Amino acid sequence: MFNLFGRSRKSNLRPPRAPGDTVRAKDLAYLQKWSASRAGVEGFVEPETIVNEMSVVFVDGTGEWTRRRIGGPKGIDAVFQGTGVPLYFAEETGYPQRMRDRIEKDRIVRERLKQRERRARLEQERER
Repeated sequence: MFNLFGRSRKSNLRPPRAPGDTVRAKDLAYLQKWSASRAGVEGFVEPETIVNEMSVVFVDGTGEWTRRRIGGPKGIDAVFQGTGVPLYFAEETGYPQRMRDRIEKDRIVRERLKQRERRARLEQERER
């Protein structure tokens, strides 16, 4: 079935994939650079969903992380061969605690910065 814009409904449900169902060259280059500059990097493959194509999350020893699309199953092999980072399936293993701790710490830091900015604005308004 086609809609007004000439695209089938089925095609609207699928996320845009990388060429050849594998990782894009620029994404692989980014992951190589990112993992080479950090220690203790592990990768966690995230499954394809209706909204997103398959992706990988790299997490370093401190919990800092980055995410890139890898297209499809062929991308898993390409990422491993291109970076040498051990890969796990996030659905099976979950994400490491150090990543969750880092996300929470970063959230707290952002909230504190917002509070400081609000206080500074209030003090400036009081001085006027």
